[in-house]
Amino acid sequence: MNWITLDSESQLEEIRTVSAQEPVVIFKHSTRCAVSAMVKARLERDGAPQGLNFYYLDLIRHRSISNRIADEYAVEHESPQVLLIRNGACVYDQSHSGISMDELREQLLAVGS
Repeated sequence: MNWITLDSESQLEEIRTVSAQEPVVIFKHSTRCAVSAMVKARLERDGAPQGLNFYYLDLIRHRSISNRIADEYAVEHESPQVLLIRNGACVYDQSHSGISMDELREQLLAVGS
């Protein structure tokens, strides 16, 4: 799995632009949380669908970016959390043990990746 590190607020505009062409996933990860570590390992083990970019946000180091994501996409901040971005909007979000690669694949089919 090739994570794209999300460590700058300017990347949020990049995500918005890219999402007009193909869906993008943002994974908000707490490096201090065992559940978050488990979810990250499960995502990595299951492998990402071809052509889908996964952005990784260490929200302990970049809480301001996490807050901006919550504001821009009108989602409640949670950790761990995945957001599926398509055409500049969050079309799916999930947190904690609800996060799975299978569910992301289903959502991709639903939004017409």
